[in-house]
Amino acid sequence: MTEDRLQSKLCAEKLKALGEPIRVRIVDLLRDGEKTVTEIAASLGEEIVNISHHLGILYHAGLVEKTKQGRFVLYRLHPDVSAVSRGGKQHLDFGCCRLEVPDE
Repeated sequence: MTEDRLQSKLCAEKLKALGEPIRVRIVDLLRDGEKTVTEIAASLGEEIVNISHHLGILYHAGLVEKTKQGRFVLYRLHPDVSAVSRGGKQHLDFGCCRLEVPDE
């Protein structure tokens, strides 16, 4: 049996969590810093309940973190999913793979 250098199961879970376009948009939005569900929903023009559902999936996949601040929950990218600049290009690093962020 060969070594699983990619940690295939973990990688597949992260990629599955990113399998919905709205979740990719949420991750992209959180690159700018932490936000509440309400702020994310307003920015993306989506229902709060829908955004909350998708954030739960991203949270369980280890892509976002959350902290409670008063009656609000703030979401941010997990520190391991850092936006890194390589040769002027922005990337989101998921450990097993990277997603290149196109120039604006």
